[in-house]
Amino acid sequence: MNSDQALEILTNLLQVTVFVAGPLLVASLFAGIVVGIVQAATQINEASISFVVKAGVVLGMLVAVGPTLASRAVEYARDNLESLAHVVR
Repeated sequence: MNSDQALEILTNLLQVTVFVAGPLLVASLFAGIVVGIVQAATQINEASISFVVKAGVVLGMLVAVGPTLASRAVEYARDNLESLAHVVR
């Protein structure tokens, strides 16, 4: 295994990480911003409201796009495990 192969594996790892975690984090960010604006407008300062809304949004995103995210992660793991024989040589 040379440095180019190691760099390619690391690059693919970071791409898959962004692909899997990105939609969940972005959805949580937008939910937090919306709840923050609503709380500021209504002067309701309850932290649990924000938590429950963000948890619900992340759960909804997992239901909606979870299979796609999981298949991408499994595909990455499968590719790395199949190339393990070439890496060990």
